[in-house]
Amino acid sequence: MIHEDLIGSPVHVKRVVMNILTNAIKYNKNNGKICIEFNEIQKNYNTIIIRFKCEDTGIGMSESFQKTIYEPFAQEKAGARTVYGGTGLGMPITKSLVEKMGGTISFESEQGVGTTFYIELPFQIDHNIKHEELKTKEIKKASIKGVNVLLAEDNELNMEIAEFVLESAGANVIKAFNGKEALEIFKESKLGEIDIILMDVMMPVMDGLEAARYIRWSNKENARDIPIIAMTANAFTEDRRRVLEAGMNEHLAKPLESEVLIKTIANYCGKVDHFK
Repeated sequence: MIHEDLIGSPVHVKRVVMNILTNAIKYNKNNGKICIEFNEIQKNYNTIIIRFKCEDTGIGMSESFQKTIYEPFAQEKAGARTVYGGTGLGMPITKSLVEKMGGTISFESEQGVGTTFYIELPFQIDHNIKHEELKTKEIKKASIKGVNVLLAEDNELNMEIAEFVLESAGANVIKAFNGKEALEIFKESKLGEIDIILMDVMMPVMDGLEAARYIRWSNKENARDIPIIAMTANAFTEDRRRVLEAGMNEHLAKPLESEVLIKTIANYCGKVDHFK
């Protein structure tokens, strides 16, 4: 059965599928094969479970490495795997995203033969969407295509997700992993190279509040005008006050909602598309 409308996180699903397929391609052999399948394996009135299967004929994994595949920075130390590079964060991030969505991930692998991953994800069925209304009324869609975003975030997973959301929407992302890096990148940038700054509040070396103050105090031509958006898990009135006092324009609560993030950036950068 085809379900036209499901409730879930398309950003996280795309990130998971992309990570698995990237690995299947990266670690495959010359003239190797990759087989992918999507199947509905369970359904009731409100919920379905989709199984994603990715089977490759690649180099596979040793039994010892299979035990550590979900550990951060884990990589096979011997054999052909070392020539492929990478940070060793792809599978930990994938597992974390799958679990955040309430799903499961498992695999079968044999060294020299190949690997098969199984991912099962639950989705709610949306019974309430009104298709005809969506087709006939004018829709305003926020666009951030071509916007240059300086993204300051010290958490690797949060950075990965935010970067994927922004780049999928057409933005260009410049990454900084603490406030000091963000400040230096901004000070060294030319006018027009950065349109907006997304700044995590809690970061090592220099936090987001301090970095925002230094940006506003700097002698850069656009230092007073460039939008700075705070990102923080704390959404209390006092936190918002501190953000505004530091010279930031807006306060977004974590976990970030992709639509809210894109609309906020589009609002400050003046990009909204109209279509029917």
